[in-house]
Amino acid sequence: MKRLAGRVVVTMAAALMAAQAAAADLEQVYRDALAYDAALAAARAAADAGREKLPQGRAGLLPSVNLTGNTNWNDTALHSPTLDRSGRYNSNGWQVQLTQPLFRWQNWVQYKQGEIQAALADAQFELARQDLTLRAAQAYFDVLAAQDVLAAAQALNEANTQQLALAKKSFEVGTVTITDVHEAQSRADLSSAQTIAAESDLAVKRHALLVLTGKEPDSLKGLRKGVALSRPEPADIQSWVTAAEGGNLAVQANQLASEVATREVERNRAGHLPTVDVVASRGNTATSNPLTSFSAYNTDATVVGLQLAMPLFQGGATSSRVREAAALREKALADVDNARRTSAQNARQAYLGVTSGLAQVKAFEAAQVSSRSALDANKLGYEVGVRINIDVLNAQSQLFDTQQKLAKARYDTLMAQLKLKAAAGTLGDEDIKAINALLD
Repeated sequence: MKRLAGRVVVTMAAALMAAQAAAADLEQVYRDALAYDAALAAARAAADAGREKLPQGRAGLLPSVNLTGNTNWNDTALHSPTLDRSGRYNSNGWQVQLTQPLFRWQNWVQYKQGEIQAALADAQFELARQDLTLRAAQAYFDVLAAQDVLAAAQALNEANTQQLALAKKSFEVGTVTITDVHEAQSRADLSSAQTIAAESDLAVKRHALLVLTGKEPDSLKGLRKGVALSRPEPADIQSWVTAAEGGNLAVQANQLASEVATREVERNRAGHLPTVDVVASRGNTATSNPLTSFSAYNTDATVVGLQLAMPLFQGGATSSRVREAAALREKALADVDNARRTSAQNARQAYLGVTSGLAQVKAFEAAQVSSRSALDANKLGYEVGVRINIDVLNAQSQLFDTQQKLAKARYDTLMAQLKLKAAAGTLGDEDIKAINALLD
């Protein structure tokens, strides 16, 4: 028997170690989301496409080389008072032409636009990556919160079931009324329904994590018991607001977009300016026309020169494009103001979320101790007859409700910390690692 008991202990220990090894942490979930999330993959492809604006703009300053060729089959007849002749022959030719822009102001502006657009593509991708960081953390904490709700609902259901059994036994011996039994039955039924709802909500939250990461871990690591959450540094809301107004990634992206829009106005205005190019060509023409005195000949030609083009009138299209670009520039500037105000508001909201969350955590920790003491006192009072069944049921519900609120306050505070960093534009992988270090 001792040997069998020892094997059971070893088996249980191995199972426990395997379960702990299979538990995923926040950092693992974040890495899985980076590799799997479709929204980030789309943002990555969009960034790759946006970076191509730079070589496209540079191409407008570099020479272009074109090769053209032709071959024609001719059926010609020549009629005159003294001559009547016809013939079929082939003529062909080729030409290579090089064009080097000397002055094309719109091309130079487009090149500078390409530099800004490449930087904009990078900023937009970083914004998408930051958004993924928040979504991964939120999905992780949503699962933990749902697990806490389910655990509390199950514990409350078990406690209510025990209280129901005690009420029935007490009723049989005549120490309580049927009302106590009905109240206990009502609470047991309610907690059973709450358990079913909590199980369903947990399944939904776990599926949301699966959609984000492509994986569904057996379990997630939770916060360590009694973990201490830190206050924002610096502990000054205005410092965070100022940082958000200048460093927020959405603000930076909109600022770059406004610079692109400003350049677009200049590029369209350049449509009124002349252009100057160096043009060089080399070509050959061959024909075997039997109607001429030279029935077959080849012509080689090399041409080098300057080409000037001066736009005079395009039906008002250029002026219209200038006005359109100017209106879009005003829109881009308004978008910058909106992004700056939104980021400042988000920083204030997140900062207050952290500070108020820390205060709530402290209050709920004290309330948890008080609720547990109240439950113990009500149970003792019920046993000696100075408390009724509903008092015990209410105390049980209050304790488990306080435990849920305490856990949620901790998760919300951690999310507010991440959102505060995001508002200031400083959210990075190290912030995920810092929170991951708080997990059990």
